[in-house]
Amino acid sequence: MINESVQLESRTLRTSVLERTHVLDKVRTLSLLPDGLHVTTAMVAAYYEVAETVIRAVLFDHREELESNGYHVLTGTELSCFKQRGYIQSQASSLAVFPRRAVLNVGMLLRDSEVARQVRTYLLDAEHEVRTRPVDNSVHSPRWDELDERIDSRITDVLGKTVVPMLNVLIETSGEQRRELISLREDVEQIQMKLVEHDLQLSRLQRGQDVRALTGVIGTIDAMTWKEFELHVAGLLRRDGCTDVEVYGGHGGDRGVDITARTADGRSVAVQCKNFAPFRHVVSGEMQKFLGASKVLHQADVALYVATCAFTREALAIAAQGGVTAVHRGLLEAWSAGVRLQVLR
Repeated sequence: MINESVQLESRTLRTSVLERTHVLDKVRTLSLLPDGLHVTTAMVAAYYEVAETVIRAVLFDHREELESNGYHVLTGTELSCFKQRGYIQSQASSLAVFPRRAVLNVGMLLRDSEVARQVRTYLLDAEHEVRTRPVDNSVHSPRWDELDERIDSRITDVLGKTVVPMLNVLIETSGEQRRELISLREDVEQIQMKLVEHDLQLSRLQRGQDVRALTGVIGTIDAMTWKEFELHVAGLLRRDGCTDVEVYGGHGGDRGVDITARTADGRSVAVQCKNFAPFRHVVSGEMQKFLGASKVLHQADVALYVATCAFTREALAIAAQGGVTAVHRGLLEAWSAGVRLQVLR
């Protein structure tokens, strides 16, 4: 069985398992930037519980490998677009970003991180499970076992000496393809924004077609526009003793949150408001974006995700692990009716 030391030393082995980025979430939640795709150097260091200087040292020693797996330094137009979309708020002239694949790559290069060791353990367990999975040997004669070992050895040798080096060369010469992928990613982001706008229009249409009279607290909330809803949540924060309440109103300077404030005892608060139709659900990707914005960019002590709908099970699990209070439709109704949120006391 492949051991951890081989994984640390062999780039070929590292490359062979980089598609298994799901192991990152098995160890702990990886907070993402509001674009839902990338993390910064500081966020990688926070995930692996090491200093940023340690991550920079890994970059210095293995920059070419990490770049082949998506590590990229944003400058010029790319950085300006990133800022304009509200993903970051910084005056720096460059920003290093890592996709999940590069974050996993870092974990296979860090020697003195307990989190990285756990990530490698998950990878080794997954590799062992694949290699030892039972197969149907009913048509094999005894000599096939020996042949299987030799064939496996030959395949490994060919992969290590021919296929993997060839793939590395292709990756190194894939600058044009990478630019095309960046352009494609921007197109996808624009489509996502249009889908969000379409969902808002559908929500308003659904409310307009509802012939039932809106009654009670939740009915009043359902009738609000998104701007009115944010002001309503801001009023609840002030009612519960929060100060310095600021509503951003969808402007780019919010860095991924809608409201910031301070509790009566001085803790910082970051709030995301989603005025969705009741049949909608807040999904895990939306929760991951807010987790990155509130806990990493804003470093908030209290993070509230307030929605007029329910949350998926995955979104609630991420919220619980990341320290976000998910204010679902029922809790929002109670809060609006006068019940104070426990996290604000």
